[in-house]
Amino acid sequence: QVQLVESGGGSVQAGGSLRLSCSASGRTRGNYAMGWFRQAAGKEYEFVAAIKWIGRITAYADSVQGRFTISGDNAKNTTYLQMNSLKPDDAGVYYCAARSTYSPTLYRSLDGYDSWGQGTQVTVSS
Repeated sequence: QVQLVESGGGSVQAGGSLRLSCSASGRTRGNYAMGWFRQAAGKEYEFVAAIKWIGRITAYADSVQGRFTISGDNAKNTTYLQMNSLKPDDAGVYYCAARSTYSPTLYRSLDGYDSWGQGTQVTVSS
């Protein structure tokens, strides 16, 4: 089992930037991919970005492509989400997720991951 802890959320004005971190502990050797999802108030979970460690392959939601960057530091067992040019629509609780089994697919859906963090709040004011 992998434990995930997000940090870096906060309040920012539209156009600003934040960097979220997701620190993993526990059985981290079996992490094959990490994902970021978000949930705005009253809405369903939404895929944001994902990274597969083999080949460092990344995927982004169309709504964040070109503004957000997912990366990781394996030595620190930490995954990052750099968010630039933030918009009010980017607000919500951001969750990181880990996949502990290998798959050639880089999942954009909730069921592609088996460990979740508690989330960190992002607020964007216009």
